[in-house]
Amino acid sequence: MNFTTFSSFKNRNFRLFFMGQSISLLGTWMQKTAVSWVVYSLTQSKFMLGVSVFASLFPTALVSLYGGIIADRYNRYKILLSTQILSFLQAVLLTLAIVFYKQDTVWVIIILSAVLGFINGFDVPARQSLIRELVTDKNNLPNALALNSSMVNLSKLIGPAIAGFVLEKYSYQVCFGSNAISFIPVIISLLLIKLPITEIRPKTEKNLKKEFTEAFVYIKNTPVISSIIIFTGIMSLLVLPFTTLTPVFAKDIFNGSASTLGIIDGVIGFGAFISALFLASLKQGTDLNKILAISTVIFAIGLILFSQTAIYPLALVFISIGAFGMMPIRTISNTIVQINVPNQFRGRVISIYFMVLTTMLPIGSLIISTISHFIGVRTTVLFEGFIALIIAVFYGRYLKKEKLKKEQRILLDQLSEEELIQA
Repeated sequence: MNFTTFSSFKNRNFRLFFMGQSISLLGTWMQKTAVSWVVYSLTQSKFMLGVSVFASLFPTALVSLYGGIIADRYNRYKILLSTQILSFLQAVLLTLAIVFYKQDTVWVIIILSAVLGFINGFDVPARQSLIRELVTDKNNLPNALALNSSMVNLSKLIGPAIAGFVLEKYSYQVCFGSNAISFIPVIISLLLIKLPITEIRPKTEKNLKKEFTEAFVYIKNTPVISSIIIFTGIMSLLVLPFTTLTPVFAKDIFNGSASTLGIIDGVIGFGAFISALFLASLKQGTDLNKILAISTVIFAIGLILFSQTAIYPLALVFISIGAFGMMPIRTISNTIVQINVPNQFRGRVISIYFMVLTTMLPIGSLIISTISHFIGVRTTVLFEGFIALIIAVFYGRYLKKEKLKKEQRILLDQLSEEELIQA
């Protein structure tokens, strides 16, 4: 690690954003851990675990395209402030609802998770596209995105561990209440951010259909963007949903409690956090696509070993290795999109990228949880590991082909210039 690891902290707005989000995400991961444990403990159903994930993500997919257009058309900062306030109100409502309607806890959680998913459909495109505006030196953008991922995964390391303790010593209502309180710092930090007037002018001159069409045409004609979206979509459908099954590993495979789930999710966060710091330390000009392909292989190997290990401490080591490889799948793909997409398309393209992510993940969660009911969680995760290996091989071959095409284009351009000079 070197000084460049934290270079984007030179930007006051990004520092404020980072600090506020750091606290809020602790509450978010506490609640996510509590949701998984409560749903599985009360229903003993792997399918209902998938339903809870589906409910939280699929509404995001339904509105994320429109959310991207809103992010490109209007003030991203004000959109984000509004969605964070709405998320705070949702968290308060969820806490109160499960206190007064204990007999319907699972369905209350699922319904209000869907409400949050709808809010996130507008929140995610605005938040992701705003990061670029918070960093004055655009050379620091990859670093800012990597640090943002570090923040997410550090909270995933700490949040579940705290949630496991709270679930055993107190109650899941405390986890939900803590999440509600955690939104207060992020709202305050957003109020302290000051953006240049030129960065927040609304864009309202085009109709929705034309803006959708423009974004899809841009993606279709830009292989570096379309390929990364396809890669992320397949991984999100077939491999990343393995996290849906962690409560089953904690309770049934390792005969543990809520603390066991907190430790497993925390170890996943630890591996991802170390990976995010590694990504933040990469030098400018590093081949991100190559790092992504190698990381996918590491992810696959970690999943395969974890799925077949009955020794709990050893399983934690393997899943942390897998998480180290998993992290770049989201961070690098997001970075590639952010770097290559011009400002006028960024909100819409990011929304399409996250629409694919948030569509494939919940569908994948339902598929994986259903399959695991018939063949067991270990065999399911084993197959996911092998699928990741296959995807990595195909993606690596694709990158080599694209690199060869690029070299050929450069050679042809050079030959054309020489012919012009001779003429």
